[in-house]
Amino acid sequence: MHIDNLTTPCFLLNLDILERNIKKFQRLANANKTQLWPMLKTHKSTEITRMQVEAGAAGVLTGTIDEAEAVVEKVGVKKVMLAYPVLGKANIKRIIQLKKKAEVYIALDGEEGAREISQVLDSDEINYLLILDSGLGRFGVKADKVVPTIKMIDSYKNLKFSGICTHTGQVYGVSGKDKVDSIIEIELNSTKTAVENLKKSDYKCDIVATGTTPTFYEAIKAPHITVSRPGNYVFCDAIQVALGAATVEECSLTVMSTIVSHPTDDLFILDCGSKCLGLDKGAHGSSLVEGFGIVKDHPELMITGLSEEVAKVKINGQTNLKIGSKIEIIPNHSCSAANMTSYMIGYRDEKIERLIEVDIRGNSKKPRID
Repeated sequence: MHIDNLTTPCFLLNLDILERNIKKFQRLANANKTQLWPMLKTHKSTEITRMQVEAGAAGVLTGTIDEAEAVVEKVGVKKVMLAYPVLGKANIKRIIQLKKKAEVYIALDGEEGAREISQVLDSDEINYLLILDSGLGRFGVKADKVVPTIKMIDSYKNLKFSGICTHTGQVYGVSGKDKVDSIIEIELNSTKTAVENLKKSDYKCDIVATGTTPTFYEAIKAPHITVSRPGNYVFCDAIQVALGAATVEECSLTVMSTIVSHPTDDLFILDCGSKCLGLDKGAHGSSLVEGFGIVKDHPELMITGLSEEVAKVKINGQTNLKIGSKIEIIPNHSCSAANMTSYMIGYRDEKIERLIEVDIRGNSKKPRID
């Protein structure tokens, strides 16, 4: 079946581009002797996870317990990191069960969380990574507080220090692609300082984990970085293009839509809206993107407004499109867009090959109600 015969809106996934992206990042990680542990929140798909593992990923990073459980049970992933602190007795008990099936690393950023987890663990033990705040100002401690924080957590004997992790997500809010290098510098300097402080205090730091897609290429070259954890690279999106981290040709995920109205000379209306493309311009509000996605092969079009199910498209100059024409849109933020659907339509050379389920979204694992 040709993709032009699909009903719209729909989510298309170019399998050739997807596979190239996965192989490219794995090859670069291998060449720099850095383990790749991809972040799964981008695609939330066990099938894509399997592709990453088969390409050589050493483990995975997950945003939710649902993701972690699913890839261990369905894909057979052997090593899992949790990106964020997991608290609450019910959540911690799920992690205890999970570590019976895989090597699990939780993330901590202070003593209070450590105390709660330790109490629930009781006689069980678990590995943890201390979150380093390298400028994002979300989770974690600064490099000069790493050692004092670990010393406090040392009193909980069932929590085993394995290393540090950080995420320089502030790169998505920079004012220009020329500013990315300054974020990489912060990423590397903060982690290096933390590692040196740990070494001076005789702490063995087996894992130094970092990673975003825009900073990946340079950060993996640093000898002290042992694990890189990018996520967006499998799809890429308009933000990655704006940051210079990807080209339009490296964007594998698109939303296909149909022009359903042409109310004025300079305006089209599409049959996809915020429930496909999302209203955001990245988690940290990138000012580098214009509109709500890139219309592939049509630079004369800009998506200027989204309702829930329709979009306004400004026409700047001449276009050969008309009512009934189908277009492909690269979302601003592919992580958000992929979370809007239960499946993506995988294709090659415009011929549909298979459906790829988005099967590990939040609340994908239903609770037992006794």
